[in-house]
Order: sequence, then C-alpha cells, then structure tokens
Amino acid sequence: MEIGSRGNLVAQHPLANETLVSARIARGWHTQQDFAEAYYAKAQQMHEQARISVRQVRRWESGVTTWPNRDARRVLPALFGLPLEDLGFIRPPHPSGRRTAEPGEPLELEDDVRRRTFLGGALAASVPLFDLDALEHLTAAARDAGRYSDHELVTHLSGALDEAARSDGRIGPHQALPATLGVLAAINGAAREARPEVRRSLLNLGARGAELAAWLHKDGGAPDRDTAYWHQQSKEGATLTGDGAMHAYVLLRQAQATDRRDPARMLDLARAATGGPWTLPPRPRAEALQQEARALAMTGAPIGEIDRVLERAQYALGQAAPVTGPATCTGPLGDSYTTERLMVQSAICYREAGQPGRAADLFQHHLATGTFAPRDRAFFTAHLAGSLAAVGEPDEAAAAALLALNLAAGARFGQALAELHRTATQLQTYRNRPAVQELHQRLATLAA
Repeated sequence: MEIGSRGNLVAQHPLANETLVSARIARGWHTQQDFAEAYYAKAQQMHEQARISVRQVRRWESGVTTWPNRDARRVLPALFGLPLEDLGFIRPPHPSGRRTAEPGEPLELEDDVRRRTFLGGALAASVPLFDLDALEHLTAAARDAGRYSDHELVTHLSGALDEAARSDGRIGPHQALPATLGVLAAINGAAREARPEVRRSLLNLGARGAELAAWLHKDGGAPDRDTAYWHQQSKEGATLTGDGAMHAYVLLRQAQATDRRDPARMLDLARAATGGPWTLPPRPRAEALQQEARALAMTGAPIGEIDRVLERAQYALGQAAPVTGPATCTGPLGDSYTTERLMVQSAICYREAGQPGRAADLFQHHLATGTFAPRDRAFFTAHLAGSLAAVGEPDEAAAAALLALNLAAGARFGQALAELHRTATQLQTYRNRPAVQELHQRLATLAA
C-alpha cells in the first residue's frame, strides 16, 4: 500500500516520492495536471519562464528524478513554502559525506536530511500533535523500526491518527487532512523496513488512516475519484492483513459516500457490508443495516420493509458490548455508534421515505438528549431543517438551518453544508420570510 513518505536517503532503484504526492494533495492539487498548472502560475508570478508537463510531475513523483533542475529548485520551494528536502527530494551527496549547500545556506549532516525526508512536508504540518520528546522518539524509531518489537512506533502513530480524527469532528476536514496524510506517510515509510509483526500492525493502522483520509476528502469537497482512491487503499491494507471486518467497514463507508443520485449502488454496498464472507462487529453491523434502510427508502421501498431493516439494526446494536472508554479512530470498529446516532440516522431514513413529520419528531428528541461532535450535530440539524421544511414549517426550518450553519460555516463541514443548500432549495417559496431570507443570504455569502 503505497501511501506514505520515502524511507531511504539513497536507493539503487527509484522509490515513489509519496512525500511530494501527500504535500500536493494536502494543498488541493488532486491531479498531476492541477499541480502543473499551479507550478506554471507560480513561475509566472516569479518571472520565471519555466513550464512543466504532467510527464515531468510524474517523473518527480515516481522517484525517477530525485533532484530538480535549477529553475524548479527556485519555483518549488516558493510554491509549497517548504525546502526541497521536505518535499521528498534528495540532494546529491558531496563526496565527503555531507550534502552540498546553496550559497549562504548552512550545511546539514546526512542524518538531518534523512530525518527531514522521513517527516516530509505533510507531516510537518502535524508536528503540534507531538511534544518534542515524542517527535524525536518517532523519528528515531522510524529510522530502524525493526528494533522495536514492543510496538512503540505503532503507539505513537496511533495517537497521532486519533488526534487527527478528533480534530475533524471539532474543526473540520481541511484542518485534519494534512496531519492525516502526514501520519500515513510515516506509516508507509516505517512499514518498509519493520519486523513482520510490527509491519502487520502498521498496515492495519494504515487501513484505518486511509479510511479516515477518504472521509476527509469527501467532506472537504474533493473529487469523487480522490475519495475512491483512499477507500481502495484502505481495502488493500485490510486484504493484506486478512482483516475482513475492516474490509466490510470500508464497504459501509463507500455506501455512505455514494451520491444520493445513485441509491441502487448505495444499497448494493450496504448489503455487501453485512452479507459478504466476513463478520462485522455489532455496532458497525447496525450502522450498515441503517444505511441499507436509507437506500431502500431512496429507491421507493415500502415503509414496512424499511421498518423491518431498522428493527434488525436496533437488534444488532443491542448485541454490542458496552463501550468502556472514549471512541477513537484506531479503537474497536464502530465504537462511536450509539443508540442516539442510530435514532437520528433512522430519522434520515424516514425523511427519505417521505415521512418528514416522523423524522422531525425523532430528530428533535434525540438531538436534545444525545451527545454529538460539532460536525455531526451540524449534519443532523441540517436534516432536521429539511424535515421541518417538508412539513410546512418554514420559520422553524430556517431557525434550525441557521443553527446548523453556525456550526458548519467556520469548519466547512461539507456534508452539513450540502444538506443546508438542499433545505434552502426547499424553502424557495418562503423567501419573503425574514429567517429564510437570512439563511439564503448567509449561504450566498459563504459560497462567495
């Protein structure tokens, strides 16, 4: 699973420069063509005449070119705001064992270059996740992961991934994504030389991290192909480690990421998550059954069939062991799936099934009594607003939508904002009402 940073300073065969790939994606250049266009714009701004092709980008990212030419050595650091070494490039070594330096630049020892190459541009953005001692230990461990049979390296990286996931729930995907990509780069770099048992743990962790990266791309508004890429990386990690439950969980997450316009695919994926040659733990099984019920509602299934699938979801959740601590990205699968979450997601099913009054009642009760991260509260409150609009309560709908917008705007929670735009469309006929006017104006301002 090639998703990380380069582990070696000098290699006899080209190694893909995943540090550059991660830094590119973290800045929103999701294709090599995007990168080439951004490079050209920066070169023009700097009065450089250099233009690069997608082929040149491919050579950099594949590791065929390990040190850029003179023009690119000026443009790339300005484009990324990082030294070339922090972008995964390897300066040709001086025969004395030290690298050559640009005029006026202090020399660095090879170990310093190795350390910075491992950390990479994307991981550098996540340094606040570690204190200095932890970061130094992480760097030392990554240089020779084979020494660590006690999984200390895995513990460090797990903690960083958990913190990235928590930050997503609080402050949004755009803040959490660079740190997540950095941790994935570190995982891949360390896994190349780790002992077999440690490598397996790293691959398991990489599967969790890739699934998180897929969600962050989806909620951040990236093209569908980027979300699909990270889902595929997660399934590859699950396959390599024989983790059938994780493979099924990614199918569930793919169903949740499916566009509303393709409910048949959503239904297929949700059913595959519970019906394949694997066993989902009770909590994610309940979530997959709820997703199946939503897809059924979107395909026009009878309400009785939807109710029966939701009853199966409630039964599955009832079989789950109590959660003994805070749910984390790297802990037991689906530990964050609670009765309150199932109830508000069931409300979404009823909204999709054309029963907005029943949906609104469920939303109002469980949003008042449940505990949700800001991202989730914004998303479910946006659905509440849509349900209220559908039952002909425009003022209440607009008030709920404005509450959701207050939570979603600053962090740019993409799924919540999409639902708010959907609600605003429902409220078009009530645009003369003050609260509805305010909602439309604030959404327009945010879009601008």
